[in-house]
Amino acid sequence: MARGHFITLEGIEGSGKTTQAERLRDLLARRGLDVVVTREPGGSPIAEKIREILLDPRNRKMVALTELFLYEASRTQHVAEVIRPALEAGKTVICDRFFDASTAYQGNARGLDMETVERLNLLATGGIVPDLTIVLDLPAEVGLRRLKRSRDRIESEAIEFHERVRQGYLKLARLYPDRIKVVDASGGIDDISLAVAGTMEIWLAAGK
Repeated sequence: MARGHFITLEGIEGSGKTTQAERLRDLLARRGLDVVVTREPGGSPIAEKIREILLDPRNRKMVALTELFLYEASRTQHVAEVIRPALEAGKTVICDRFFDASTAYQGNARGLDMETVERLNLLATGGIVPDLTIVLDLPAEVGLRRLKRSRDRIESEAIEFHERVRQGYLKLARLYPDRIKVVDASGGIDDISLAVAGTMEIWLAAGK
């Protein structure tokens, strides 16, 4: 059986990844694809427990390297339990964040050594790389204004932190233009969905 497609959605807080992942699932399901939607951190029972630690606002003393190790531990479990089995079964996997998030957040925004981040990303994923990554891009202040609930530990960071995350994603898009496509996420949900769908259609038409 052929390996399934692996699609990831990335972006700063409030960019609408969760909503767009669900809409993209519906689009691909209408094409007859068997689709699994998952998320990081989390996606499996053990990984979800690590997510709780990472996002708990009470854990403000967490240092950057601890944060990175926890994200990678969650990712390792997630890949082993959910992503790899689904891909090997020929399913299409849509993941709300993956290893690019560690590069943007812990590397670009926290200032950790990029080589260390990339090495741990490779170790945690066992070499699995998304076939297509869609970055939902918008200014940090716009994304943060969209958050309606109490903010978690990451969302509570200063706006400068979130802008560094954004710039980290844009830098990745310049480095890997064949894999990473940037979509303007500053508009309404339907406008973003149309842009995501258009990006997906172009990618599918290219025979990926």
